[in-house]
Amino acid sequence: MELEATGLLLVAIGGALGGMARLAVGDAVARGLGSAFPWGTLVVNLSGALAMGGLVGALGLPVDMPGLSWQLLAIGLLGGYTTVSSFSLQTLTLWQQRRPLAALANVAVTLVAGLLALLLGWWLAGGAT
Repeated sequence: MELEATGLLLVAIGGALGGMARLAVGDAVARGLGSAFPWGTLVVNLSGALAMGGLVGALGLPVDMPGLSWQLLAIGLLGGYTTVSSFSLQTLTLWQQRRPLAALANVAVTLVAGLLALLLGWWLAGGAT
């Protein structure tokens, strides 16, 4: 995929905004629910999957070159908002704390609920019509 300068700028702006939103949402959820389990990252990733499903339902999947809206919102904003690296680190931390059930639950809930959230967002945006 080759991006033009405008697309790169949109991805950078979206990524910066998404990263700031991830920090704000993750911290707010962790303050409310505690840090014994990575609730903040889970909420961020599930809400990001829901939003991505909404984008797919509204904009469709880019076939060749993604448009500017897709570059800003999907690649930039949601790419900066959701986080596989934090999810992976927190899962490893749970495992190292000898909490294998919590680690496995984090993986299972993130993957299964993430796919369901994406499908729900797609459906809510009219993707099923």
